[in-house]
Amino acid sequence: MKIENIKINSYGNLKNKEINLKKLNIIYGKNESGKSTLLNYIKNIFYGISKNKNGRDISDYDKYLPWGENDFSGKIKYSLDNNFNYEIYRDFNKKNPVIYNGQMEDISNNFKIDKKTGNQFFIEQTNVDESTFMSTAFSMQKEVVVDSGTQGILLQKVANLAESGSEDVSYKKALSNINTMLLNEVGTSNSKERPINIAESNIKKYTIDLMTINDVKNNRYEIEEKINNYKQEINIENKKDKLLNSVKEIIDKNKIEKEKIKLKNNILEENNNKIKNLDNEKDNLLNKIKNTENIFENNLKNKKINNKNKIINFVILIFLITINILNFIFIKNIIINILLFLLIPIYLIYFFIKLNKNKKIKIEEENKLNKINSENEEIKKQMNILDGQIELLEKNSEDTKNEIEKIENNLNNKLLEEKNDIIENNKNNFSEDYINDLFNSNIDLLINTNQRKINELNLQIHKLEIDRDNIDPKLEKLIHTEELLEIEQENLNKLQNRAEELNLAKVILDEAYTEMKKNITPKFNQSLSKNVEKISDGKYKNIIINDKITVELDDGRYVPAESLSIGTIEQIYLSLRLAIMNEISKEKLPVMLDEAFAYYDDQRLEAALDFLNKIDNQVILFTCTNREKEILEKNNIDFNFVTL
Repeated sequence: MKIENIKINSYGNLKNKEINLKKLNIIYGKNESGKSTLLNYIKNIFYGISKNKNGRDISDYDKYLPWGENDFSGKIKYSLDNNFNYEIYRDFNKKNPVIYNGQMEDISNNFKIDKKTGNQFFIEQTNVDESTFMSTAFSMQKEVVVDSGTQGILLQKVANLAESGSEDVSYKKALSNINTMLLNEVGTSNSKERPINIAESNIKKYTIDLMTINDVKNNRYEIEEKINNYKQEINIENKKDKLLNSVKEIIDKNKIEKEKIKLKNNILEENNNKIKNLDNEKDNLLNKIKNTENIFENNLKNKKINNKNKIINFVILIFLITINILNFIFIKNIIINILLFLLIPIYLIYFFIKLNKNKKIKIEEENKLNKINSENEEIKKQMNILDGQIELLEKNSEDTKNEIEKIENNLNNKLLEEKNDIIENNKNNFSEDYINDLFNSNIDLLINTNQRKINELNLQIHKLEIDRDNIDPKLEKLIHTEELLEIEQENLNKLQNRAEELNLAKVILDEAYTEMKKNITPKFNQSLSKNVEKISDGKYKNIIINDKITVELDDGRYVPAESLSIGTIEQIYLSLRLAIMNEISKEKLPVMLDEAFAYYDDQRLEAALDFLNKIDNQVILFTCTNREKEILEKNNIDFNFVTL
């Protein structure tokens, strides 16, 4: 694999930076110029940037997020050993990059997507995950000071790489840690006061406690069952109560409507009585009119009699006058003549007296007749009023009859409809005949009886609840003990599973270590020895890594690595990383070293650079000195020099 071009739009303190790379490259820059930032950029563009701190003070995302910039992106071009070209563009604000092949086709979906880490393209292409990449091809600037402890640190890293393939993982330490974890987290059959011992003791104690109070639980169940049965009865009675009240509501509404009908009938009866009274009153008025007609008839008769009397009186007067004339002519008797003559004025006086009296009587009768006429007119008006009132009352009575008929029809229809609704809504609980009978029963009595039954059931439940409450403290202890037993049993299962996991881890670790020592370590020893021979310019030819690191000298002696200088151990460390890297990856990954030769003298540095120039891997060296450049130029080795 070879990185050909790096383009940084904005990443940390690097902006608008483009770098072309060759086989051997030196990235030069003073401290804080961005060398470590560039190295971190390469890692994160392949594997993505993490927002997790992972035990550090700040995450890579927060550390390299540009201030005041919206852009946080870049791309990289590289080719694999099969000469296939790829271009990766990554916006670090997003989890997944955009991946192009050599024809600039988007092939991002051709690779697996992990929900946590994103697109797995680089792992699929190289067979190397991020942690392995960091342990082999990737070397960040050391932050340890060269002192007596540095040698031990480097030796431990070499031993870890040989044992486990990771400079930070030691087989022996891992095995010791597992045993410690097994003892501390779980315990053994021989241990005391360890988690598994405590759990087994508690389980035994709780099991004995449960045996003594188990009868309480059965008693509690019996009480609870009775309470549930009573509650079911109450539920049935409540449904019945609801039905009864529904029926009562309809009956009450019907009573109200019937009261309205009764009121309308009362109004109708009252109207009929009024009509009857008005008819009687009208009859009385008619009788009065008839009486006045009799008076008029009598008056007419009296007029006829008076007229007849006038004629008689006039005839009598003529007769008296005729008698007087005949007497005067024929009798010649003065006395008789005088008497007869006196009869005339006497009669006239009588006549005029009677005439005057009749006149007064006539005037009185006329006044009486006029008064009667006036009264008759008033009576006729009253009769007209009575006729209007009678007509209005008769119309009102007719309207009232119609209203009564309408209310009765609506009442019957609504009653039937509401009754059918109740039957439909309660058909699952009550029969139709039972519901129909309710409408003809004393509903208030049924409601009161049903309510008394509900109250009695509630009373029984209350008594049982008191009994249950008296049992509950004991039962709570039972439940609490059961919970503790369940927790302890679950805890014991977890501890047993954890013990199995740790023991299995020990077996797997031991098998892996045995396999590595048997099949992989010899290869590493062989590859490492070749690399050390080249990088030390033939001074050290054989490196043996078993339980400890041993180096063969020129005279054939084997010496422990602890007796070597820090520079020599650095050479062994670099050689082992390269050996492991070429074994684990299907690609020859670029070797990226940041200030990796700080402890090398010029002779060792020259040998190391010559070695790196001859390996097949692309080499990218990050340095703040000109030592590497000067040595490469002195030896006429072609390299690419980039200044940050």
